[in-house]
Amino acid sequence: MKILAVDSSAKSASAAVTQDEKLVAESFVNVGLTHSETLMPMIHSVLKNAGTDIKDIDAFCVTVGPGSFTGIRIGISAVKGLAQPRNKPCFGISTLDAMAYNSEDFNGIICCVMDARCSQVYNALYKCSGKLIKRLTPDVAISLEELYNILKEFNDNILLTGDGAQISYSYLKDRLANVYLACEQTRFQRAYGAVSAALKLQAEPCGAAELNPVYLRPSQAERELKKKKEN
Repeated sequence: MKILAVDSSAKSASAAVTQDEKLVAESFVNVGLTHSETLMPMIHSVLKNAGTDIKDIDAFCVTVGPGSFTGIRIGISAVKGLAQPRNKPCFGISTLDAMAYNSEDFNGIICCVMDARCSQVYNALYKCSGKLIKRLTPDVAISLEELYNILKEFNDNILLTGDGAQISYSYLKDRLANVYLACEQTRFQRAYGAVSAALKLQAEPCGAAELNPVYLRPSQAERELKKKKEN
């Protein structure tokens, strides 16, 4: 199966083409440009580099959240626009699942953390052993102190990965001796991780119309509106 995958859930963005579980081509940027500027050119580039055409893609894969409200919508909209006219199946994958499967060579606890701002991170924990990954916790939005209180119960080595890994490591490194920071080349969210998660978790495909964002908390605009109403 040939899959085109997209991730635009955070500041970085990526697109990948895979053949079964083999990575054929991938494009990744982390330059701060808006995804509406970068994502479609990346998709065209990765298809060209893979030596394939959009009509040859069997299925599409996209991270549906948690993450940036705007970024998630852009990624899902791009996949819907490509998949729906061709009636192709789609996989909507948790961004945190995709991150975990980028680090499947690690043995211990994979702690996926995304910067959720407002002194919070989006988080899920996974136990990894011999490339077998087991989810331990659901996707949540928590404070760094709450994250510390969870992680202090583990004796295993803990790998922090994701765009929230650096801020989490700075907060935790002097309090937990078993916490490590993922190397930069594997730390950030990537489209290939979404495909790997979809295949290894045997995710059920859906139609393009069924793809929807997954938010763990209201957007800033919604929070500000609620605050105004309460005042």
